[in-house]
Amino acid sequence: MNASNRNHQGIGMTSQRTRDRLIQRLQEQGIHNEQVLDVIRRVPRHLFVDEALAHRAYEDTALPIGYGQTISQPFIVAYMTQLLLEDGPANSVLEIGTGCGYQTAVLASIFPQVYSVERIGALHQQAKSRLAELEIYNVQLRHTDGIEGWPNQSYRFDRILMTAACAEIPEALVGQLSDGGVMVLPFDDGSDQTMTKITRTADAVVTESLERVVFVPLLPGLG
Repeated sequence: MNASNRNHQGIGMTSQRTRDRLIQRLQEQGIHNEQVLDVIRRVPRHLFVDEALAHRAYEDTALPIGYGQTISQPFIVAYMTQLLLEDGPANSVLEIGTGCGYQTAVLASIFPQVYSVERIGALHQQAKSRLAELEIYNVQLRHTDGIEGWPNQSYRFDRILMTAACAEIPEALVGQLSDGGVMVLPFDDGSDQTMTKITRTADAVVTESLERVVFVPLLPGLG
């Protein structure tokens, strides 16, 4: 059954009451941005997972979406989105790793322009279909290698979010940040992964290490 035939509001384990309990857990874990909390409450996460896993959609856990990938746990989605908003509102955001499209839908509910790239063709197509069924139209999707960022190298983004762990900060992505722009990504130093915030100023790139996290690795090429 596709998303267009499934209840957007949810019933049972995907009901609004279940979503409200998730929001309470996120608040207890330090998510305080009301805009982020409201969007997490509204976006139907159960439509972005296989129907057999829909009853677990509002647990605070990552779930498999096939192709060796996962949908991030709601706390991570909320946390990364909150980090993108710490320095004030922004117009454009680039997401590296569309996956199933859930994080993309969250971003599209907050930022006017969302660009998202995905290296796995089947996931790209699934996300494209789900976002269209939810009538989310302020998103541009590309099936391309995320290490190079958005194919139009002259474009600059106010925010960049990466949903896979990298062992080196991709220079191409830093180059696509606007002055004052912020990039949030999991960085893998070989022993641990750490959520990292990078801020580009007119004459410097400032890096801040935050929480320990666990993400799938950033891979090159198309799948």
